[in-house]
Amino acid sequence: MDSISSKVFLEPSTKLFPIPTVMVSCCTSDQKHNNIITLAWVGTVSSEPPMVSISVRKSRYSYGLLMETKDFVINIPDESQVAKMDWCGVKSGRDHDKFTKCGLTPARASKVKSPIILECPVNLECKVRHIVQDISRSHDIFLAEIVSVDVNKEFVDFSDPAKMNPIAYCNGKYYSVGKMIGKPGIWKHMEEVI
Repeated sequence: MDSISSKVFLEPSTKLFPIPTVMVSCCTSDQKHNNIITLAWVGTVSSEPPMVSISVRKSRYSYGLLMETKDFVINIPDESQVAKMDWCGVKSGRDHDKFTKCGLTPARASKVKSPIILECPVNLECKVRHIVQDISRSHDIFLAEIVSVDVNKEFVDFSDPAKMNPIAYCNGKYYSVGKMIGKPGIWKHMEEVI
């Protein structure tokens, strides 16, 4: 076995990267008040049915809205929206109408109460199926089924997601997604390389 002397051991921390940074929209059950929360603790749970997870602190204004309506929309912003996305992550919906302040348009979703952000190229409408509470000291996990995918017409085939200019989070910084370097099945050429 090779030596690991070239490695440095750090304290445990969230160093999984890159991870998507998204704007999650939610609302009150009467749909009179909308909010946006920026999250990076987001992930795919399964393909069938298509499910995602989001992790939210109990102290956040959006946490109460999520508990109330049991739905939300994951809006995938492009790099031109990074400042608005960041602002929505540090300001509270208790004190600000984030849609108005950021000049974003709440549009009616097709399957959930929460609005989509019209300016985002991709919107994943989600219904909460399970909430994992008290698993950590900081966040609860909302497991949700994607019930509709709303996408700008020019990206409908998802053939080159980099053209959407999505945003990734890594070690306290935002990055745009770069070029495609391969696809599943690339291993078939490994014998030629090794």
